[in-house]
Amino acid sequence: MPGILLEGKPIAEKIKEALKTEIESLKAKHGRGPKLVAIQIGENASSAVYIKNQKKAAELLGIEYELKTLPESASQSDVEALVGKLNDDRAVTAVILQLPVPKGIDAKKLVNEIAPDKDAEGMHPANLGHILLGKFRIGPCTAMAVMELLESAKVNLYGKEAVVVGHSEIVGKPLSLMLLNKFATTTVCHIATGERGVLPEHVKQAEILVVAVGKAGLIKGDWVKEGAMVIDVGINRVGDKIVGDVEFEGASKRASHITPVPGGVGPLTTTILMRNTVELFKKQH
Repeated sequence: MPGILLEGKPIAEKIKEALKTEIESLKAKHGRGPKLVAIQIGENASSAVYIKNQKKAAELLGIEYELKTLPESASQSDVEALVGKLNDDRAVTAVILQLPVPKGIDAKKLVNEIAPDKDAEGMHPANLGHILLGKFRIGPCTAMAVMELLESAKVNLYGKEAVVVGHSEIVGKPLSLMLLNKFATTTVCHIATGERGVLPEHVKQAEILVVAVGKAGLIKGDWVKEGAMVIDVGINRVGDKIVGDVEFEGASKRASHITPVPGGVGPLTTTILMRNTVELFKKQH
């Protein structure tokens, strides 16, 4: 029997409905609502798609959205100066740096320049530190989206064997902390795990499997434990198809729940960005 599809859109719609009501209440109370400012350096096709989605989501919820564009030739100090202005602008609730950035720009340093209480993506070290302590209201959007999917399936993470494949600062690392906060027994696999040849044996132990690498078909269907919950964060273009990091056909026959790609984690990430913005507004007021 194929696994139950864990689709992100219905969950996103539920969160958006609650946010819309909350934003209306905040506007009535404070005379204004949240404002999200995006910074884009140069032009990038994939970045343009994200910006379009962010703008649409913000407008539907009643969040003011502004795009600040800088030329490809902008220097690190140019961008830092803009971030500084936005940090000082009391009308700005949250700031997001659009990736990728041109060569010569240190994106990690720029993220650290964004004030923690205006960090829309929850990537500032101070905000990541709150995750470590288990007390956080905002966090990296994709990692938070994964946790929303798990919560929607009403899975009890206590003591479960959770395996996270991929240890990026955006997904793998913060997600592993979030899972630990829920008392899941958490293993993180990465490039060295694969090079040592022991990735399959770790995956086969997973009751909760989250894969966020960006390599099509990395996880073979027959590696998946019977009854496991599989969340595939990977988005890869293969020919004219978008596929995940997990071999869906084989994995779906063994998993109890599995996310489709596209349609799983993706629809939730922009919604979490909006929720982070609202949380920052509440914190500032």
